[in-house]
Amino acid sequence: MAERVVGDKTQIKRIKLHIQGLDENIQGGIPEGHVTLVSGAAGTMKSSVCFNSLYHEAVAGKNGLYISLEQSAESLVNHMVNMGYDLSKVDLVMVKELAELKNRMDGIKSGGKGSLIIVDIGTIRKEIRDVNTDENKSWMNVIKNVVKKINVEAGCPLFVLDSLSALYVLSRFENPRIELFYIFEFLRDLGITSFLISEMPLDGSKYSEYEIEDFLSDGIITIRLTTYRRQVVREISVVKMRTTACNNDIFSLEFRNGQFQALYGGQNPLL
Repeated sequence: MAERVVGDKTQIKRIKLHIQGLDENIQGGIPEGHVTLVSGAAGTMKSSVCFNSLYHEAVAGKNGLYISLEQSAESLVNHMVNMGYDLSKVDLVMVKELAELKNRMDGIKSGGKGSLIIVDIGTIRKEIRDVNTDENKSWMNVIKNVVKKINVEAGCPLFVLDSLSALYVLSRFENPRIELFYIFEFLRDLGITSFLISEMPLDGSKYSEYEIEDFLSDGIITIRLTTYRRQVVREISVVKMRTTACNNDIFSLEFRNGQFQALYGGQNPLL
């Protein structure tokens, strides 16, 4: 789906991150169809931030797809329930076998709620024996086919891939520059708003493994752990966001009472 030319900036449709204090500083959210890197070290709540957006959009009636390459669907769901998300407000669909995909999609089309679809690639990998993981294109094609099928059959405008680092282990790239280009173009052609979770080194020296992802992405959001006195606080910033007048300041990131909040100007949380 080619990006259309708008006549006025108000015609640009956006997807909220549902982070109070941050959406207001990126003109209301991420432009629809953008591919955004969410980069940070371990423990920065990258997965939670992405899940948060999909969850609230599902509550509003939209379908979202979360592909987990490492963490099991049960582990992810239990973590989110522990954070206080009420999953009874959405149609939660966990896919652990490719054979059951079609039936699950039929159920989504007949349901009344927005759906949050979690595809557990880690479990699927254990079940499938005929895919040679030494061949780098096999699992990449499996993932692309799953994304395309769910988008076509269920109408799924939102997508999270968790994570790029796991994808690189799973699918050994021979020519990262070319192969990554086609992955990004594949997502853009589908017209889905995508969050690609990327592991950042502790020293913050780069946003992604090959660094070409930085240029291919439409947006980069970083989350860092910063020491403050005897505590560690999370800080979030929007490094870039195409088609958006965004505030590139550093915000403190908190999760309180089931809501992510970004405190303006990198203010430290009250202790």
